[in-house]
Amino acid sequence: MRTRSGARATAAATLAALLALALGGCQVTIDEPEAPPSGAGNVGEQLAELTVASAGSMRGYSRARFPHWRNTGKNCDVRDSVLQRDGKDIRLSGCNVVAGHWESVYDGRAVTDPSGVDIDHMVPLANAWRSGAAEWDDTRRGDFANDLTRPQLIAVSASSNRAKGDQDPSQWKPPNRSYWCRYAADWVTVKHHWRLTVTSAEKKALSDMLEGCTWASRP
Repeated sequence: MRTRSGARATAAATLAALLALALGGCQVTIDEPEAPPSGAGNVGEQLAELTVASAGSMRGYSRARFPHWRNTGKNCDVRDSVLQRDGKDIRLSGCNVVAGHWESVYDGRAVTDPSGVDIDHMVPLANAWRSGAAEWDDTRRGDFANDLTRPQLIAVSASSNRAKGDQDPSQWKPPNRSYWCRYAADWVTVKHHWRLTVTSAEKKALSDMLEGCTWASRP
């Protein structure tokens, strides 16, 4: 004896078959929701949890207070690791990256010479200093500067990295607007993990950038 649920399933299958015939083989495209960055978690909650504070002093700041790049193998360092991770058609000399192809997500530029690629700190070292890292010791600052676990290091064109400088998202955004969701999410992820503060203008800019990202506030 057929159950009601079985009858409903049969009816649904029959309807699907009829629709397929009516469409005459036309392909139907369904828009997929925007996927969140890997490891981003609930970015909206992370942003809300960031402490808002005025930017601190630059007194005592030096890039040397953030020791980088750490060794990652014989004659190789964190820079080589990021170049290899973010590039395609990589050529090595030993474990040093000597050639490859990189698409700079900040500005859409293609780069084939490693010397034209900068490894950007998503949250710049000077910004980190002003937002809490001045209170750390050099070992912790080194951990931050060489963080390969969070989205803190990314291979981009030298020109876009230098245009960014030490500016936060209220002062500079990637020219490539399609990258804004990922950029804002990664910035929040790094600041949240390292317990760095944000200015009110910085937090507003991040909120604005995330507003159109369908996954940004999803539980």
